[in-house]
Amino acid sequence: MSWPEPPPLQGPRILRQRWLDVTFVHWAFEPRELQHFFPPGTRPDTFEGRTYVGLVPFRMVGTGLPYGPGVPYFGSSLETNIRLYSVDEQGRRGVFFLSLDANRLAMVLTGRTAFGLPYRWARMCHERNGAHHTYTSTVRRSGAESLVGVELGERITPGPLEEYLTARWGLHVHRAGRTWYLPNRHPPWILHTATLTALDTDGLLRSVGLTPPDREPDHVAFSAGVPAEFAVPLG
Repeated sequence: MSWPEPPPLQGPRILRQRWLDVTFVHWAFEPRELQHFFPPGTRPDTFEGRTYVGLVPFRMVGTGLPYGPGVPYFGSSLETNIRLYSVDEQGRRGVFFLSLDANRLAMVLTGRTAFGLPYRWARMCHERNGAHHTYTSTVRRSGAESLVGVELGERITPGPLEEYLTARWGLHVHRAGRTWYLPNRHPPWILHTATLTALDTDGLLRSVGLTPPDREPDHVAFSAGVPAEFAVPLG
């Protein structure tokens, strides 16, 4: 299939970063089960009648302004986010985060203060041994834990589901009584199969109000990563 190109960014660029060693773990849900999480003006975006919850651990590097060097006190960090798939009244498809856990406090404080994102400070570790990746996280204060281990496989020829899950050019955030759309742009993901070798995420899912599914994930994939840039939020 022809992978969709991201639309041009509207407005000035405000941020850039690289997302590396990204693992995508997804479960399918009935849209009515998740509707109450979505901010005003948005609803669950669906694929073949179902919507998805994603748990995504990765490394983030090079965070900074649109031009010039990265911001030193951000540095490299680890992140695990829990995300839903949203669409708004203007037809803009994006993601809505239930949590973004990171191990660098500056990233947590900036994300919460500047954008109203649900960042949480966590102790995190990422280890790579050949084609095997392991991610661990413990959210400070709450103690919510997660463990994800994956063994990488062959490159995927992406299909409609992979497009639905990863061709997302923005995120929705509810801030100051309004729902905003924060557009981003990045190259198409190069995805690989990923076989789970460890998975313990029930505590993390419960910490954001989700009932953990009583089955294996419906989709797992891995990408070496992409560079990304963000523009000013849109109403």
